[in-house]
Amino acid sequence: MTEGQIYKIHSDFYYIDDGITTAVCKVREVLKKRKEKIYVGDFVEFDNGVITEIIPRKNYIARPSVANIDQIIIVSALKEPDLKLSQLDRYIALAHYYNIPAKLCFNKNDLKWDKHLKEKISRIYGTLGFEIVYTSATEHNGIKAFERLLKDKTSVLCGNSGVGKSSLINAINPDLHLKTKAVSDKLGRGTHTTRHCEIIKLNDSSRIVDTPGFSNVKFDFIMPADVDLLFDDIKIYRDKCKYSDCLHIHEDGCNVLANIDKIDSSRYESYLTFVEEADAYKELVKYEGKKTEVFTKKINNKHVVKISGKKRQNSRRTLKQNVYKDIEENDE
Repeated sequence: MTEGQIYKIHSDFYYIDDGITTAVCKVREVLKKRKEKIYVGDFVEFDNGVITEIIPRKNYIARPSVANIDQIIIVSALKEPDLKLSQLDRYIALAHYYNIPAKLCFNKNDLKWDKHLKEKISRIYGTLGFEIVYTSATEHNGIKAFERLLKDKTSVLCGNSGVGKSSLINAINPDLHLKTKAVSDKLGRGTHTTRHCEIIKLNDSSRIVDTPGFSNVKFDFIMPADVDLLFDDIKIYRDKCKYSDCLHIHEDGCNVLANIDKIDSSRYESYLTFVEEADAYKELVKYEGKKTEVFTKKINNKHVVKISGKKRQNSRRTLKQNVYKDIEENDE
């Protein structure tokens, strides 16, 4: 049995690196029956071209599907497309949700952009403890600083299409020749050039997960009272609120509102937007329910496919029928 890491998935084929060579494998049928999701970045056991077991992962992101990463690098453009702090907050909150460290890269600093924005970025996100670099992939400004962010890590680049993620990777290693595409003049945004997740070796010490993007990130999968946990600058005040489920909007005795002057207005606006999205999820759970059937059970630390109640019942009926049939035959 050999262990390795999945670095690419295409159709039903899984490309695995075991540190010496690469293998192309299919999935063992029992793993399919478990209905377990297999991600790029998963460490697996495989034998004779078949994946037999998934090794427990340290972390993951559901969409795009990637596992066992060290950090998320959030890439934003200072211009073309214009920087939207609300979108940046969305990606930061997503990294918090999955408990993965995040660092910030602001690309295209060679274009004409409002230099006061740099002061605002430092005041908001520098104060929150984020490591920040400014780059220009086309002019090669700040590329060394960007490369230092990636050193000895497996990193996922996260950001809107058109911000220059592929261009930054090409600036570090031109031999990769990743596809890039200009921002649309009509739409004011880029289009995706990456079609699947793949772990790429930048150099001897750094690896990047090239992804199709993190489009349409919405917080319609958590409860409203949990949204403040995704904002460090809000979370520090929540414990002294009068009510444990305080949403920090208009509640009496809210400690967050009492300290609202210490929270940047753009961050608080992002928080309110995410609460609204989470509220839609709360209503969905309330009226539709979210019960799902469990397809596996654990025996001796091994996942075993669980037989449904209906099949199990049919099996018992068949057993009884065979017993009665044997008794009748013996009586004759």
